[in-house]
Amino acid sequence: MKRTIYFNKWRRVAWPPPSEMEPYFLSPSENLWSSAVGGNDEWGLEITGLNGTDGKPEVDQVNVHLTMVGTPDFGVFLHYSKWDGRIRQPLDCYSKGDMSRIKEWLRTLQGDLRPIGLFIPYAQAWPAVKEFMERDGELPTSIEWIDGKDLPPNTFRFPGFFKPGPEPRVLRDEDINEQPAGDGFGFLRR
Repeated sequence: MKRTIYFNKWRRVAWPPPSEMEPYFLSPSENLWSSAVGGNDEWGLEITGLNGTDGKPEVDQVNVHLTMVGTPDFGVFLHYSKWDGRIRQPLDCYSKGDMSRIKEWLRTLQGDLRPIGLFIPYAQAWPAVKEFMERDGELPTSIEWIDGKDLPPNTFRFPGFFKPGPEPRVLRDEDINEQPAGDGFGFLRR
């Protein structure tokens, strides 16, 4: 089983002790997250080869990922994904925040759109991240999750051409629908 982290200064196989990550969640007033290395706001933890599947072809392994997007304005977006090659059924769950804002999106520093309704406060996200680490990738029970299959249509949007700006910005349906259609990678379709 291999644990990998891509979070601020950690880009390696092996996780740091949770106590080293804790300030990024419990001291957000210091803006540790958004001022992190390279101006990145999306990070992740991963385990590959769970349940004795290490060494098997990737398609037959059990792998879990916890993607985290942090913003000073809305908190943390968590995406838990698990692939179990033995049953070939992916599991995608998202932190459940203020679902009245599910049709509003935050443009991340990388230009991706994340639904604001799936962001939760930093202090609420930390126990879930810590639990993920301590329980070897099990779906944390300390927060409420929503299964990706239960999200409304068009929850995840690809707005077309992206012009980077100094700050992520909030978009609504009308903002996205007014933009030229794109391929999701910033290239216009003609």
